[in-house]
Amino acid sequence: MKKNISILIACLMMCCVPGKLLAQWGNTGDVQITEQSVRKVDSLLQVDLKICLTDLSVKSNLAVDIIPVLIGENGQSTLLPKLLVTGRNRHIVFQRMPRKEAGGLFEVRRRNKEEQYADYTASIPYEKWMGHSSLSVVLDLCGCGWDDLGSKQMDLRKIVINDPADYVPVLAYMVPAKEVKVRSKSGAAFLDFPVDKIKIYPNYRNNSQELAKIQATIDSVRNDQYATITTVAIRGYASPEGSYRHNAYLAEHRTEALLQYVRDLYHFSDAEFTESFEPEDWKGLEKMVEASGMPYRDEVLAVIRDESITDPDGRDRRLKELHGSLPYRYLLDTFYPALRRSEYVVTYTIRPFATEEAKEILYTDPKQLSLEEMYRIAETYERGSEEFNDVFDIAVRMYPNDAAANLNAANAALIRRDTIAARRYLDRVPACAEKLLAEGALALYEGDRDTAVERFEEAKAAGMAEAEANLEFIRYIP
Repeated sequence: MKKNISILIACLMMCCVPGKLLAQWGNTGDVQITEQSVRKVDSLLQVDLKICLTDLSVKSNLAVDIIPVLIGENGQSTLLPKLLVTGRNRHIVFQRMPRKEAGGLFEVRRRNKEEQYADYTASIPYEKWMGHSSLSVVLDLCGCGWDDLGSKQMDLRKIVINDPADYVPVLAYMVPAKEVKVRSKSGAAFLDFPVDKIKIYPNYRNNSQELAKIQATIDSVRNDQYATITTVAIRGYASPEGSYRHNAYLAEHRTEALLQYVRDLYHFSDAEFTESFEPEDWKGLEKMVEASGMPYRDEVLAVIRDESITDPDGRDRRLKELHGSLPYRYLLDTFYPALRRSEYVVTYTIRPFATEEAKEILYTDPKQLSLEEMYRIAETYERGSEEFNDVFDIAVRMYPNDAAANLNAANAALIRRDTIAARRYLDRVPACAEKLLAEGALALYEGDRDTAVERFEEAKAAGMAEAEANLEFIRYIP
């Protein structure tokens, strides 16, 4: 009877002692994580740990909770299934528990004073925030529970799992060289002259319309507030019929007359006026015949291309002799009028612009800007922003054959994941380190990881520091 009373008193005393303190009287020690792996497998996050229990002592009737926890960069967290390390008697109780009551617990019996390891594996549904989180482990020796122990975790590792859908390439843009902005406008006028005359008659036949074409070209530059005309050049051509000497006279003096006509109209003080002439435009005639379906085309071309004929007048006679002059009359009526022309080129410069002024012009008259000026505009915006990329899209439209314009436009296309446009632009860029970076990003977007790594490694070897950031991203893609 006394024995039973003593047991009852002891039980009452145990009930009066908080459970957390009671458990502390039993378990001691610590654990070590000797191996760890965290990876994304399909839609799951898989955590594998090798846990050394050698320094942990667990009383026979008690247990220790080892609780892995994921903590996201923005405060998200989730507890993984715990590992229950049990003493001898507690292990027997656990084994007898129905599976439903045991739940998802992992359990291992601790054999005190022996070297012992536990293999832990858990898989949980992957959420995007887990790709940039940290893995910790909490050891609950006292049965205190997560609420009291959550701040006492053992930090194991940072987790980086990159999703290709989140890839933002680190690229290098090509800085265009400064330039003196030299531009030109050109055209051709087909003036009519009375037979053997060299004087300009503005109202003769269609001359008023042809002269107006020249004036319109010059006026379009002269009225441009940003432009300064530097040169007006006129080159006159005559057709091959008649003697070469006479054609040379007509071509030279008719060109002089037109140039003087333009001088008298404008009186430019700083512009240079130049003239040149071609007495007989055989090359122009060859191109016209070659592109035509005229009668006896091949025979006419053979005469025009015959290098043994060194005298232009002799070549003209040979054409007249072909098939009773039938093809020659076709040449006179169809091609020769177009050979009698004056080609003109108006060359001008555009003044440089400060960046803020250039911004105002970019969307209204971008042809006034150099690539270097456009690049300075882009640099005022955040890299990769819509405004930043828009500048390079405009630049490549203005300079479709320029390497820098195409490289930068390719980069802008990659930022918005337009792989078709990026590849089109890159095809116009010669080999360079910046292109290797862009090709690596393009390959990754297209799912070719091996080529992406190869291009980034080549870019790194070529001195592109940006390559390392891209390689680092790829390293953590599952």
